[in-house]
Amino acid sequence: MGAGAAKIETHAEEPSMKAEAGRECYHCKEWVAAGEAHDCWTTTEAALTRDLPEDLHEAWERLREVGASLGDQRIYASHNSIMFARRSCYFFVRPKKSFLEVCIFADRALAGPQVRRSTRTSKTKVANILQIRHPDEVEAPLTDWLQDAYELAGAQANGATPIRAKQKRIPTPVAVRTTVVVRKARASRPKARTRY
Repeated sequence: MGAGAAKIETHAEEPSMKAEAGRECYHCKEWVAAGEAHDCWTTTEAALTRDLPEDLHEAWERLREVGASLGDQRIYASHNSIMFARRSCYFFVRPKKSFLEVCIFADRALAGPQVRRSTRTSKTKVANILQIRHPDEVEAPLTDWLQDAYELAGAQANGATPIRAKQKRIPTPVAVRTTVVVRKARASRPKARTRY
């Protein structure tokens, strides 16, 4: 090769991207090698409550006992929450480091010292976010709210409170007021005369 000749690289000489193939999990930000099974979404109650302090763990056990005693339902862990559901979820618990975040789906906004916020999620449901910090907080009115939410979920599942399907909205006629803007005639233009 001469002094002016350039070296030609082929794709075979480039660092292989296939050797480093893999991806970062969207949820847990863990690196997953290509072809490796990864399921961070599925979890268990034990895994979610394992690192709780003693007071919060006792509060969780009492809350689970109250929820399970309400009747026939499904209790399962999903990602970072423990769900309590009849046909649909009526409350769930997110274990945090210093409190249990409880979301109760009721037919109204709940009022109490534990309630942090209430957000309407549909025409019939309001999501009420509570914080439980001690086992003694798992008593009335919290237990009453859970009972109401359980009954609401059952009533909706049985069709007792039908949710209306969205109907095509027909616009109602509205009287339209027209405004006429009259401009002042300019001095430079002669006024038009009307003949009768």
